Amino acid sequence: MKELLRLENVTMQFGGVVAVNNLSMTVGEGEIVALIGPNGAGKTTAFNCITGVYEPTNGKIIYDGNTIIVNHPSGKMKRAYAGYEADMYLSEKTLNPTPDRITELGIARTFQNIRLFRSMTVFQNVLTAMHLRAKENVFSAVLRISWKEERQMEAETEKLLREQGLWELRDENATSLPYGLQRRLEIARALATRPHLLLLDEPAAGMNPQETQELAAFIREIKERYDLTVLMIEHHMDLVMTISDRIYVLDFGSLIAQGHPEEIQSNQRVIDAYLGVAEDV
Repeated sequence: MKELLRLENVTMQFGGVVAVNNLSMTVGEGEIVALIGPNGAGKTTAFNCITGVYEPTNGKIIYDGNTIIVNHPSGKMKRAYAGYEADMYLSEKTLNPTPDRITELGIARTFQNIRLFRSMTVFQNVLTAMHLRAKENVFSAVLRISWKEERQMEAETEKLLREQGLWELRDENATSLPYGLQRRLEIARALATRPHLLLLDEPAAGMNPQETQELAAFIREIKERYDLTVLMIEHHMDLVMTISDRIYVLDFGSLIAQGHPEEIQSNQRVIDAYLGVAEDV
């Protein structure tokens, strides 16, 4: 299996607090991989490092064979650094791309707290995401040279909304939708950027058992339809154990276990640290 994503010794330190500590993990192309752990374990912080929201204090992230993020402790942090491997990446050029650049590379994400464009319709939310792939520049936009591209993006938005069962709601304000449909729209908006790797941050949060079961089918469906690799944070263990190929477990920022669902379910350290905990911060 081709490796799509690799984290090497990633550490994220805020002042004296090490939120993610020397995390190394891989995601293979076509996999569904879950990242689980108790409150404050560092899961969303890890997502933020992968997607350029945070600059990791130390470590390297490789995507599709290319190093996309690399950093090492410097300045005051060099003296305050409480993680491992402080000198490992000193000889490498620092790379800390912005979130939009990460998205352009083919990595899209959703958030623990839904972040739709509040003043826009369902259609406009997805169309706006489509513009990330636009080829127009300021000159062509002013002269309307790119009108054909605009029509194409509108057609692709319609196609995506129809596939996700949201077309009939296209003119509704995005935040007026029921919670479950807002989640689906947020995923549709992420899909509009044409990702290869989709990061889902607690997609089942706030859902009842029936909705969670439907979500599991939905994730499998979009994975196959759009040829995706999925990395997700999730607390609904039924969902995690049902659809994950592999699972990584964090506790206090450190990796404590990894393996297939059956291995994780029977791992006493994981049971003691996490299983049965319901929600993250």
